Amino acid sequence: MSGGDVTPRGGLFGLLREDLGVVVERDPSVRSAWEAVWHPALLAVWSHRIAHPLHRAGRRTLARWIAMRARRRSGVEIHPGAVLGRRVFIDHGAAVVIGETARVGDDVTIYQQVTLGAVGWWTDNSRAAGARRHPVVGSGAVLGTNVTVLGPVTVGEGAMVGAMAIVMCDVPPAARIKAGSVVSRSSKAVRDDLRAVASAGCW
Repeated sequence: MSGGDVTPRGGLFGLLREDLGVVVERDPSVRSAWEAVWHPALLAVWSHRIAHPLHRAGRRTLARWIAMRARRRSGVEIHPGAVLGRRVFIDHGAAVVIGETARVGDDVTIYQQVTLGAVGWWTDNSRAAGARRHPVVGSGAVLGTNVTVLGPVTVGEGAMVGAMAIVMCDVPPAARIKAGSVVSRSSKAVRDDLRAVASAGCW
């Protein structure tokens, strides 16, 4: 998973062109690049491509302002600290949330209402400084509608997580998770985790 560490030839503009191209490629309702420009989630991804380097350079307030503007316009909330790989496709975009320490690999598809979140401040405040709080999503993974992935877990490359699944532990590469599943360590852990994250935040 490159997770945004590899920039195509052409730098930022190369990334933006790839983002545009993947909308045309993966959304059958889009017939041209000009139409793809108006895709609801593309604004959020493009804004993140600008906000993320600013965040890394220490211009956090400006980066957050860009992210919040994109959120108001698109309904997609991507923390500027998150790392997005190449050709990430967010379909529809409504109510997608990606937290600060999340890493999303290349060619990942994310449907509406997906959360890549943290467990909650009551757990995260006790983590070591700089520790990851959010998921890693491997290249080529697909996250279906209303999937919730919480904590510093890993969704393996090429995994497909079905709609409305809750993921709280690692998912192996190429795994297939059924819609509505709860992926956790044990049935008791499921109950405990669901109680703990019932109102969990993300950033």
